[in-house]
Amino acid sequence: MIKDVNNLISLALREDVGKGDITSNTLIPANQKSVAFVIAKEDGVIAGLPLIKQIFQKISSGVSVSLKVKDGAKVKKGAKLAVIKGPTRAILTGERTVLNFIQRLSGIATLTNKFVQAVKGTKIRILDTRKTVPGWRMLDKYAVKMGGGVNHRIGLFDAVLIKNNHLKSLERGVRGSEQKTYSMQAIVHALELARTSKWTKGKTIEIEVRNLDEFFVALIYLQAYSTGRAVVMLDNMTADKIKEAVKIRNLIKSPVLLEISGGVNQDSIREYAKSGVDFISVGALTHSPKALDIALRVQ
Repeated sequence: MIKDVNNLISLALREDVGKGDITSNTLIPANQKSVAFVIAKEDGVIAGLPLIKQIFQKISSGVSVSLKVKDGAKVKKGAKLAVIKGPTRAILTGERTVLNFIQRLSGIATLTNKFVQAVKGTKIRILDTRKTVPGWRMLDKYAVKMGGGVNHRIGLFDAVLIKNNHLKSLERGVRGSEQKTYSMQAIVHALELARTSKWTKGKTIEIEVRNLDEFFVALIYLQAYSTGRAVVMLDNMTADKIKEAVKIRNLIKSPVLLEISGGVNQDSIREYAKSGVDFISVGALTHSPKALDIALRVQ
């Protein structure tokens, strides 16, 4: 992860600074030094502050950074997040890159925390998804953790997740591609392949279902044959249907975990959380966060 982040910072500086900051180099004397503060311009949860040091290390060894809060901290508008001292040119050159990183990451952490607070008092855990900016996945998921969320799959390599397109592919040529319910054979066949494959030893097996018929088939199979961690994702199902699925799972005392996905927002999540499922995954945490307003001000 450290190497990937380092490469990402280098890319960000290369695209922003290029051959040099011509404005700062033109206007600011080479020997001038300054102090700058990184300040929150709105309330939020902070993430990414250690990156400030990494960014300025690549610009000038003469810059020092002192962090005033820790990642994961909740701050109020006006809070000082960091103090930067050193050559004025270097501080101005790194300003935008610093803000681009910490504003996005703090925005993710803040949004995640809003969802976490919305389900406070329940056993629900808020999960992220793979809907991240390419190249930013580890940082985006780190920010989710700083906001109190839980990382789901990092990538395709660390768990089995059978989704609708996998089931469509298995049923191709057998039924229409827009069927409302996949056949029992397709669901069982997919789960059997996942359970017995050499690729999946020790991995979580999860399957996405869209209605109670699909849910029941998946649940019974996993109850009977799964020897490891198993999850059924209830995708875009109504709150009433989700409650019914939970009742069925609890009635047979199944260890299978249940996850809700799709159509969940800050207004509706509390109702879903009362259903008794284990997880709610929210793609919006990383695919559409609002950047937290943060400024760098030279004194």
